[in-house]
Amino acid sequence: MSQDTHAKHHDVIAEIKKVTIILSVLTIVELILGFWMIGITSPGFRLGIKGVIIILMMAKAFYIVAYFMHLKHELKNLIMTIVVPLALFIWFIIAFLSDGNSFRNLRNNYDRNFKEQSTIKVEKKEAGAHATDEKGGAKEGEHK
Repeated sequence: MSQDTHAKHHDVIAEIKKVTIILSVLTIVELILGFWMIGITSPGFRLGIKGVIIILMMAKAFYIVAYFMHLKHELKNLIMTIVVPLALFIWFIIAFLSDGNSFRNLRNNYDRNFKEQSTIKVEKKEAGAHATDEKGGAKEGEHK
């Protein structure tokens, strides 16, 4: 009986060490990606790195919930009480963001009195055009 208890204790210690190493490696990789992302100017590449960081964060959350909240060894019904509301919450966020974006686009297209500032295009001045004063004449030092 004593050896059986000792074997279980040894397995628990090994499992804790494994989870600690996995969480530490994931955290170090996230930090490296975050500091590396500071110098990157490409918006698409930055967005990709942010996506990878989010995936790593979700992996860490899985390990924390599975091992430290003891859901790895629990019944599937208990796990479903966490997964189903989380999935619904994520779906609600996506649905509300999509609906808000659709409303903004419809309002920009069909309401004459409303135009969002981010959709107004500003015309650029031509580089070769001559500068004029307020009265329409050429400025001093320029030919008319």
